[in-house]
Amino acid sequence: MIKFKKNFYFIFLFFISSLSYGDTSGDRSIKLEGVENEKTYSSPIELNFIVENMKVRPAGVMEENSGHHHLLINLNELPDMTKPLPMTKNIRHFGKGQESTSLELEPGKYTIQLLFADHNHTPHKIPLITKKISFYIK
Repeated sequence: MIKFKKNFYFIFLFFISSLSYGDTSGDRSIKLEGVENEKTYSSPIELNFIVENMKVRPAGVMEENSGHHHLLINLNELPDMTKPLPMTKNIRHFGKGQESTSLELEPGKYTIQLLFADHNHTPHKIPLITKKISFYIK
């Protein structure tokens, strides 16, 4: 009977600990789908935001291992990654928790990056950001 209780206790603890981590265990990553480096597209472009092992939540919802997406368009240098991201024409916020968008762009050359930030629009201590992608709109 004691062995049964020990095994039950161990299984119970394992179950509880797995619930506390949920879908946020493992390596965290972010990916932008819909554009490839040095390719040409017609406007609008359809973009999908993929994040692994983090939860997508609207701005203002403070929850561990969560946040929402931001697009950095035609930035020469990154914003201060220790402060909330400003809302500008070059830093687009998806604070409702959106995981995709249709982006209307004028013809020309563009660069784009996807950045995942917390409830307050501040990038995480280890920023989740894609590499810069250059593309063209005809």
